[in-house]
Amino acid sequence: MAFPSHVAQTMRLPSRTAIGWRRFTSRHGLLLAAVLWLFANTLIAAETLPGRSVESIRTWLIEHNPELRAMALEAEAARARIVPAGALPDPSAGIALRGLDPGQPWRGTETREIVYSLRQQYPLWGKRELARSGARLEAHATELDREATARDLLAEAESAYVRYWHADQAVAVLDRRIALLRQVEEMAGVRYALALAAQQDSIRAQLEQTNMQGERIDRLAAKREAIAMLNTVLGRSTDEPLAPPASIPLIPVPEETRPNLQPTAVHPAVFAQQVRAEAARTNAELQRRKRLPDVTLGIGAMQRGGGMESVELMLEVEIPFQQRARREREREANLLEQAALTRAEAIRLGLSGRAATARTQWTSARERRRLIEKILLPQANATYQSALASYQVGEVDFGTLLEALNEWQGADLARVDALRDELLGAAAVRAVEGEIP
Repeated sequence: MAFPSHVAQTMRLPSRTAIGWRRFTSRHGLLLAAVLWLFANTLIAAETLPGRSVESIRTWLIEHNPELRAMALEAEAARARIVPAGALPDPSAGIALRGLDPGQPWRGTETREIVYSLRQQYPLWGKRELARSGARLEAHATELDREATARDLLAEAESAYVRYWHADQAVAVLDRRIALLRQVEEMAGVRYALALAAQQDSIRAQLEQTNMQGERIDRLAAKREAIAMLNTVLGRSTDEPLAPPASIPLIPVPEETRPNLQPTAVHPAVFAQQVRAEAARTNAELQRRKRLPDVTLGIGAMQRGGGMESVELMLEVEIPFQQRARREREREANLLEQAALTRAEAIRLGLSGRAATARTQWTSARERRRLIEKILLPQANATYQSALASYQVGEVDFGTLLEALNEWQGADLARVDALRDELLGAAAVRAVEGEIP
């Protein structure tokens, strides 16, 4: 059956529309999938990059810092020396030919004898255990060296991260200040248009904005320096990206020194030297025991012709003849013990000074921040709001308003700077006293 032309066109139209809609949906669906894929990859990359929190910095440092990896390998190598230090010396085997013809020694004769021997030396008087204990102590000292280095590197990384976070916060404060200055400039322009203020007011606001732009450039430069420093500590290239900080770095420290415990006395650097002193003391005792002789046991068999003729047992005793050399080695060990103890005391005193300085910095910065947050900022804000309202009705001049704005926003920037100093002090305290148990 034939349909009129306009009816046929009407019937075909839905089919074309459906096809076009399917093409539209397919294209935009692919585009949406691509956007979602890129967004997911961006989120994954941001999660894997260090920088969102101070914990991500610590984790990355422990896992990737080349200095710590090298020291971990050295500690493993030191542990590998423990077993060989107390092992028995390798035995020796020998063969001797007797009854040879001097004119033709390569020819066998009926009188030729072949003697086979096997000897093993046995250190006595607990020397092997002393050697093993000394190696174990040296390995422990190497591990403590790594812990001490990790503390210093963690403090350095935390300090760099604090500066990285602080630069962002300072730039945000400056941006708010610049925005407020633009609002004040617009207000001064309106008052100038109404012949209520001088044109100089707008120019002064523009001048302040230019000064703030210069300070903003300095803060961004400080951020780039902090990024380079942080990447260096983490073992990355200086220009590698970092994830943006998600919140204020959390670096807690104990309010007071733990009772009956000096943190510097248990610092890994101090403890490492004390362990080295104990290792030197063990080595000195080993050298003293080396004055006593060791023994060598052996077994031998003599072959004549085609069969074994006899078996022999051997006992050898070492003659500790070089006593002067042993006394010098014993003296060396005693001197190393004294040197390690002296160095431990020197490190402890240095750490005590660092701890006192760091705690003073942390405490003063914390008190300054609290003063700014609780007193100075509310006062400066109230002063600015009062000056703004008075300027709008012509009761104060523009200089008073600008001064109030600078004091308010300057107090906010001082708050951020004080928080930075507080966090830097906290990182320095934790480098000496360790984390809160």
